[in-house]
Amino acid sequence: MHGHPGSGPSMAVFTKHLSRRFQTVAPDLRGYGKSLASNDFDMTDHMLDLEALLDRLSIERCLVLGWSLGGILAIELALRLPARVTGLILVATAARPRGSHPPITWQDLLYTGVAGIVNRASPGWQWNIDTFGKRSLFRYLIQQHTATAYQHIADEGLPAYLQTSGAARRALEKALQSGYNRLDVLPQIQCPSLVLAAAADRHITPESSLETAQLLQNCQSHCYPNTAHLFPWEIPDQVLADIDGWMALHPQMVATDV
Repeated sequence: MHGHPGSGPSMAVFTKHLSRRFQTVAPDLRGYGKSLASNDFDMTDHMLDLEALLDRLSIERCLVLGWSLGGILAIELALRLPARVTGLILVATAARPRGSHPPITWQDLLYTGVAGIVNRASPGWQWNIDTFGKRSLFRYLIQQHTATAYQHIADEGLPAYLQTSGAARRALEKALQSGYNRLDVLPQIQCPSLVLAAAADRHITPESSLETAQLLQNCQSHCYPNTAHLFPWEIPDQVLADIDGWMALHPQMVATDV
C-alpha cells in the first residue's frame, strides 16, 4: 500500500520483484491514482475498502507491505484482521508518526516545481539534479541524488502527486490533527514484522519508526544511513535483499498449505 501522495504504480519497486514469486496486489487507495473520491471521507474508510478488496479477490491470507501512510494502514489492517494478515513490512512509517521537516519557503516551492517539470521531460539529467533538484524539496525526500532515484520520481512520483485528490489530503490532515497514536495496541500484533527506516527521514523520523519496531512482538528492523523518506528508490537492491532475507526466516507467512 502506497503513501501520500502515491498510487499503486508507485509501489512498482516492490511489486516487480515480489511478483516473480507471489501474487501481488497494489491498489490505488481511495482518493489516489484512479480511485476517485467525489466526497470527503475519513481514514477509516480505507479499511473498509481494503477489507472489501480482499473479500472480492478471495484472499484469505496475505503479507501486507505499507510505505508511509500505507504502513499506518497496514498496522490497522493487522489489528482489524489478525487471522488474515500473516506478516507486516513497514516502510518509512510509524504507529505514532512524527516529523522534523523544516518550514517550506517560496524558494523551495520554486525549485521543486522547476526540478519536477524538467525531470519529467529529461529524467535523471545531472544538470537539473545539481542546479534545481538538490535545492528543492527533493532534498528532504532523498539523500542520494542519483539518476535512478530521479527516474522513479519522474515515472511514479510526479504522476501520483498530480492524481492525489483534495479529499485524500483533507482526510490525512484530519487524522494527523487528531494526534494519531496506536503504540498502546501494537503488542496485539503477533505476526512477524519488518520495519525499515531511513536515517535522514524528515517526514516520519527514524526514531518514531524504531519506536514502533520496539513495541511489535516479533519484529526485525533496519535503519539505512544516508537515505530519506523515499529510500526504496535510493537503494532498491539493498531494501529488496533485506526483505527477501527476512521472508526466508519466516516461510510460514507465505505458505500455501496452512
